[in-house]
Amino acid sequence: MPGLERFDVLVAGARCAGAAAAMLMARQGLRVLVVERGAYGRDTLSTHALMRGGVLLLRRWGVLERLVEAGTPPIRHATFHYGDEAVPLEIRPGDGVDALYAPRRTLLDSALADAAGEAGAELRYGHSLAGLLQDEAGRVTGARIVDPAGRRSKVEAGLVVGADGAGSTVARLAGAPVLAVGRNAAPVVYGYWSGLTDHGTHWHYRPGLSAGRIPTNAGHHCVFVAAAPARLRSVAHEDRRNGFLALLRAAAPALAEEVAAASPEGDLLPFAGRRGFMRHPCGPGWALIGDAASFKDPSTAHGITDALRDAALLAGAVARNTPAAFSDFADRRDALLRPLFQVTDAVAGHDWDLTTLKSLHRTLNQVMRQEVEHLLALAAPAELAA
Repeated sequence: MPGLERFDVLVAGARCAGAAAAMLMARQGLRVLVVERGAYGRDTLSTHALMRGGVLLLRRWGVLERLVEAGTPPIRHATFHYGDEAVPLEIRPGDGVDALYAPRRTLLDSALADAAGEAGAELRYGHSLAGLLQDEAGRVTGARIVDPAGRRSKVEAGLVVGADGAGSTVARLAGAPVLAVGRNAAPVVYGYWSGLTDHGTHWHYRPGLSAGRIPTNAGHHCVFVAAAPARLRSVAHEDRRNGFLALLRAAAPALAEEVAAASPEGDLLPFAGRRGFMRHPCGPGWALIGDAASFKDPSTAHGITDALRDAALLAGAVARNTPAAFSDFADRRDALLRPLFQVTDAVAGHDWDLTTLKSLHRTLNQVMRQEVEHLLALAAPAELAA
């Protein structure tokens, strides 16, 4: 086994949560290692819409410009369809944000990883975390790493960050307590089409069904359908494309007509659904961010913004590096996440009527506004580095 390496921070996972955290901590002058079992630039299941809080952070970090230069279209209009009622909204400029964006994950994750590397973090792809190192008191002091050839090594670190997804190895090995579990898990089927006109995002709702279209890179739109599990069985067990179009036609007839005449780009992608959960996000020598810390149903399109928010909150705690700072990190994360978690679980149930759903969306809007106000008050990266 190779000799012991030492870093200030070891991050497991180089997707949006892990890469963002590594970037922020490296900008503080810390020695950061990121291990990622996948390949650089690999896609992942994600409908990849960013909410205002996520765009705010990317702009503050200097990453949004890269996404725009790569052709990510601005989203300045959103329309919510409740049955046959359309509610058009404009994305109002404010908080340094004049548009929303939905970059493909191949682009977003790579841009954040590149920024982390430029800040001085070391990224190792094809490497996985296989175990945690602990001292006699049980504090995590590092990890065992496996490289692409199967060779094992030990890395010592002052902090091990789990950004390794909902099935987080770090969370499991650290024994992270589960704080809450959702009731609902809505399956989703989505794909990409070219040839649809960009009118911003459209979110369609009918009893038991939801669907949408999200403009993204290369002139493509991400189009999805979600429902309670029993409603989507036809898509899983019959011809997937025809089943998808049938459900899309039931949720959004006009959109289904457009999609039927457009050009599909690749296969349809199914997500079986997963009940949401909240884990306690830190303990002695370890922390969790992104899906490793909490998972919510995709129905409110807030997962990436969650990941970026977690990275920002954790970076602030690391900059102060006191027990009180990490306790504050956990408290802030919980205060911002819990109302999002609750409303998302309710939306994911697909057992609402449209009046109830409108009320849930109003609550969601209020909660996201509070999140933005909190993020605006966070110290900027330059202040953390100082």
